[in-house]
Amino acid sequence: MNTENYIRTLTIIGGRYFMLAGLAFLLFYVLFKKLLSFNKIQQRYPKTTDYLREIGFSAITIAIFGLVPSFFVFNETVSPMTTLYKKIDDHGWIYFCAAFPIMLFMHDTYFYWMHRLMHHKRLFRLFHLVHHKSTNPSPWAAYAFHPLEAIIEAGILVVFLFTIPIHKFHLLIFFFFMIVYNIYGHLGWELYPKNFHKTLIGKWINTSVCHNQHHQYFKGNYSLYFLFWDRWMGTLREDYDEQYEKVKAL
Repeated sequence: MNTENYIRTLTIIGGRYFMLAGLAFLLFYVLFKKLLSFNKIQQRYPKTTDYLREIGFSAITIAIFGLVPSFFVFNETVSPMTTLYKKIDDHGWIYFCAAFPIMLFMHDTYFYWMHRLMHHKRLFRLFHLVHHKSTNPSPWAAYAFHPLEAIIEAGILVVFLFTIPIHKFHLLIFFFFMIVYNIYGHLGWELYPKNFHKTLIGKWINTSVCHNQHHQYFKGNYSLYFLFWDRWMGTLREDYDEQYEKVKAL
């Protein structure tokens, strides 16, 4: 493994996390805390020890996440075996743009089934308990995984690299969006408008309310970006609509 490439990858992944999670925390938990407190999904706030735990485990996750591209993307022996390509013209702009919704659905599918599996009673404590210690998550919880879960979470990059043609800009843009949406899911506030959950598109989109319920009750709402799998598999919580409406009525 090239140390220089690893450090560069760490800088990108860690920089995104601390910049975006830090900005969300500053806005919602510091500067406008009193102004926005009335419509927080859970009215209580995490403790300082919760924030420190989330940041600590996130730092470990970032270190693990940095290993995967260092081995598969920047390794001159392994990289040629992947589906990485260098020139956008090799597959054209239509494919370049079309790959993003494909990647979203692939990741959402991967996450749903991986996430559901980690909730099995024989696996939960070993893999997923660390993340669920944030029963009232903050933006810092976005990467707060046990190292074993972090390895599995990072597996989606390997899936991409051995299934569909992938350009480096696919990875940069997609994983930037991923951390943004992950932070939103753990934000503690709902940013989508009132009645969004009942619209033609909104009923299929995962929301901060939806994921906050998962952290609070540990059961149901296993999806990441969409609600396709939760609705198809009957794992969307029955009180989701009621909770969304309650939060947006405040």
